[in-house]
Amino acid sequence: MIHMEQVNYSYQKTPVLNQVTLHESEPIISAIWGRNGAGKTTLMSLLAGHNRPDSGTIRIMGQDPYNNLAAQEHLCYIQENHPLGKNWTINDMVQMGQYFHPQWNQTFAEQLIDMFELPAKKKIVKFSKGMKTAAQIILGLASNANVTILDEPTNGLDAEKRKFFYNALLESYEDNPRLILVSSHHIEEIQPLCESLIVLQAGEVLMNQPMEEMREKGILLTGLIEDVYRVTTDVKVIDSSQLGSTLKVMIDEPYSKKWKDIAHTQGLSIEKATLQDYLVNMTRNQEGVRP
Repeated sequence: MIHMEQVNYSYQKTPVLNQVTLHESEPIISAIWGRNGAGKTTLMSLLAGHNRPDSGTIRIMGQDPYNNLAAQEHLCYIQENHPLGKNWTINDMVQMGQYFHPQWNQTFAEQLIDMFELPAKKKIVKFSKGMKTAAQIILGLASNANVTILDEPTNGLDAEKRKFFYNALLESYEDNPRLILVSSHHIEEIQPLCESLIVLQAGEVLMNQPMEEMREKGILLTGLIEDVYRVTTDVKVIDSSQLGSTLKVMIDEPYSKKWKDIAHTQGLSIEKATLQDYLVNMTRNQEGVRP
């Protein structure tokens, strides 16, 4: 479905992506996560054919997406602030969606318009932030494109509307399995929906692993300094804080019976770190941290 091989890209001579290799050959919902400036938007725009890489190979359904209308029929890239016609109503947007996306699902589009309660006659430019986001979601999900890319699709949505989106995403995928890439800072909310996670760090792919494995990573250990040191000598410590004689660390290990037993034996408190905290610490310091 998508194939990126040793892709490099620079903006005004500043490197943005460095030797990025990414392959996805089967339908899947995959999350893309990274700190601001990690290269997420650039990666998505290259996949969508909006820019040409400085070097390397990009293929979408076997075709180069850049300046290629045939490849664009397989693609739908919804940007965070997606450009829409200034005079468009939601009905105009839906009509244009049918022109550009051969597999467009009109019934689903109408269902989503009702669900998000979008006014039919009001121009989209006069929509609230949340309503504009909902319009973009409709365009992305109803496209049924083989490769659907959504950049921060929940920005501006309240908790209820985000839940609407998550349900609609799963419904769309179940009805038409395809590759859906979702970039989001709300990793804790979207991780139950995703089968894999791509993590970018400084323009490189730091991780590309099944979400099931990623959910188990990151352990918090708390106890006396000497006890914590004793059990973490040979593991990677990615965060650390000390209060008096008590030390709390996060280690880059899967939460498992082995570590529960170690913690119990050494009199340490053990918790599972949140995925968000684990990713923040992994991308802050890849070399490990000790007090």
